[in-house]
Amino acid sequence: MNSQYRINVFKRASLCRNFEQYVFNGIRQKMFKFPIYLSAGQEYISASIAEVMNEIDISPNIFIQHRGHSTYLSFDAPIEKLIDELLGRPSGCANGMGGSASIQSKEKNIYGHDGLMGSQVPIAVGHCYTTNHPTIVYMGDASAEEDYVLGALGWAATKKLPILFIVEDNNLSILTEKKIRRSWEMHDVAKSFGMPSENIPDDPLVVKKALEHVFKGPKLLNINTHRKFWHSGAGIDDEDTFDRFKEEMKLIGIEAENIDKKIKKQVQDIWQKQLEKQ
Repeated sequence: MNSQYRINVFKRASLCRNFEQYVFNGIRQKMFKFPIYLSAGQEYISASIAEVMNEIDISPNIFIQHRGHSTYLSFDAPIEKLIDELLGRPSGCANGMGGSASIQSKEKNIYGHDGLMGSQVPIAVGHCYTTNHPTIVYMGDASAEEDYVLGALGWAATKKLPILFIVEDNNLSILTEKKIRRSWEMHDVAKSFGMPSENIPDDPLVVKKALEHVFKGPKLLNINTHRKFWHSGAGIDDEDTFDRFKEEMKLIGIEAENIDKKIKKQVQDIWQKQLEKQ
């Protein structure tokens, strides 16, 4: 069972990684007219969560953050609309006006980020309070430091809302490490509100275990990960940075290599088709 889950997560992650690599190359070729925030390196968080949601047959409301391409793709939102959005077309997922930072999908109940750092968290909490529908909200480790985020956590805990807070913790706010910015950890903050929380790696099996009994009340997962590319643009922070995607490919073996080659070709074909569209 875990073997098939691991393969299914890899398929989602491969789509994200190959999409982001294509975009990375496009940035270097000056294909885009605005800043691009790539989620490569962090795709195993959303890929794992999306596969768990698929297994338990729950379609949550999702509040995305600015580094959200992988979240969008992992939850099966239309890839063509994301491509068109990055190209600034009216046919894009945010009508060509959201760019990379504010993508959305009405089809998959993915709500776009407005650009104000961490604002998606109180908005998600308010929406969950109104609808009482299972909700997932993503934030970075820097967004988590905003005061209104902390207040929203307290309200969710008080009202016992069916909401999952995901902190994609890559330890960096642009280039500033977490230890310079604060002396506390988000999973400890959540516990102080009486909310279940865990500090875990982006290992797909660990993430799956942490999602047992999800939406029985609020929960926070601080998931440690590593970004592959710069905060914005086409650069690489460190060639030796740990890469969960490559580690999983090694674990799965030749089947993963074949899956990745197939998905890479599919992504390239879709991009080419959209680029040729008038």
